[in-house]
Amino acid sequence: MSDDNRACWLALTAVVAVAAASAPSFAQQLPPAPAAPVAAPPAGVAWSSLSPDQQRVLSQFGSQWNTLPPERQQALAHGSERWLGMSDAQRDQARERFSRWRELPPDQRQALRSRWQRFQSLPPGEQARVRESYRRFQQLPPERRELLRQQWRNATPAQRQQWVERARAHYQGHAVGGHPAPHAAGPPPHH
Repeated sequence: MSDDNRACWLALTAVVAVAAASAPSFAQQLPPAPAAPVAAPPAGVAWSSLSPDQQRVLSQFGSQWNTLPPERQQALAHGSERWLGMSDAQRDQARERFSRWRELPPDQRQALRSRWQRFQSLPPGEQARVRESYRRFQQLPPERRELLRQQWRNATPAQRQQWVERARAHYQGHAVGGHPAPHAAGPPPHH
């Protein structure tokens, strides 16, 4: 495979991995996440069990803490731990992301939540491959990233599905023998 084809192929796999961020219909192209087994309802988190720093971070929820669903309490407690472990620069980035998140329409926020849940349901190895593809995609020049996003948006559902299958075969080939599967080689069709 030539360097141009390899670069294009890597970019395509990155686009497939991050298409959720650039194409709202991406989630419709993948099979649904497997149903999780029914588990016992999660236990709530007592306000008194939070550290003083966590209580400070979550102070806006203090008066209503006991009325929050247990899942929300757990998520907030975990988020406050993460927040307290961040550097100032990481907190600034998180604030910026949250600001952009709040500006999204509710249906887009829900679609992103669903995609995030599906990502979290992937085995750790697949999550690592998606992150690596995203990292490679982000290293491409902005013009190339936009071109690939445009190709994805202009593709038919059948083309998108074919690209997803080729990307999966590519990664399965790497996982088995360290080389791409023969039918996975090559860039996406050019428009």
